[in-house]
Amino acid sequence: MKDRKSLPIGVFDSGLGGLTVAREIMRNLPLEKIVYFGDTARVPYGSKSAQTIRRYARQIVRFLKTQEIKAIVVACNTATALAMDAIREEAGEIPVIGVIEPGAKVACASTENGRIGVIATRATIGSHVYNDAIAAIRPEVSVIGKACPLFVPLVEEGWIHDKITDEIIMRYLDEVLEYKIDTLILGCTHYPLLRSEIRRLVGDSIRLVNPAYETAIELKGMLMDEGLENDRQREAGEPYPYRFFVSDEAERFAGFADSVLPVDVKTARIVPIEEY
Repeated sequence: MKDRKSLPIGVFDSGLGGLTVAREIMRNLPLEKIVYFGDTARVPYGSKSAQTIRRYARQIVRFLKTQEIKAIVVACNTATALAMDAIREEAGEIPVIGVIEPGAKVACASTENGRIGVIATRATIGSHVYNDAIAAIRPEVSVIGKACPLFVPLVEEGWIHDKITDEIIMRYLDEVLEYKIDTLILGCTHYPLLRSEIRRLVGDSIRLVNPAYETAIELKGMLMDEGLENDRQREAGEPYPYRFFVSDEAERFAGFADSVLPVDVKTARIVPIEEY
């Protein structure tokens, strides 16, 4: 078991958004090693069929298992919504955690008026997975979902602090705000990068739930329960504890990751993921 403790955590996403989950893991579990895979050749997942997403997810899990990981974090709301059964089957005995349930739990604990908003990709909203997760905890709560497909390209273009982005945020959120929600789940891993803009536009009366942070906290608890948390400090001269892999555009990924993560990201390796 002691050897397993030192193994890395596998984290994967459809592309860049899952870096927000990796960031929270780095901040809250600083001793853990991470192997990150971003499926940058096939992003976005939000507009693809469930069958396709399950196939992609299986390939990624098979790759991550070659990296000798001790746990898998599905840092993609769409894959969590549509492919968790396939992911767990492919993972075998490796524990798996997604980003839906941690956010749903915190939203249910936070809401006072019983009205929760969810913004996410079309696939996540269409799956009703947040509705189901929330209903399992607090069936009396109303869930108002809204797909915000333009948020992902805006973030990846770096247009976070831009008048156009402000206009698009409010174009999407006006409909949700009409329901007098008091809690809003940022149901796509790209969306926490717009958190400050959303906060400024919707005000302080609405609690913003960041599933990336909540997933990191739940991961910490799971590793403790399984006796898998790494308790050894990194020594000088040891290999870099974070490895990054992508299916395309390694230089662009590394540049974006370097702007998001609390560590320097110099390189990412390209993996021919279709071969897995």
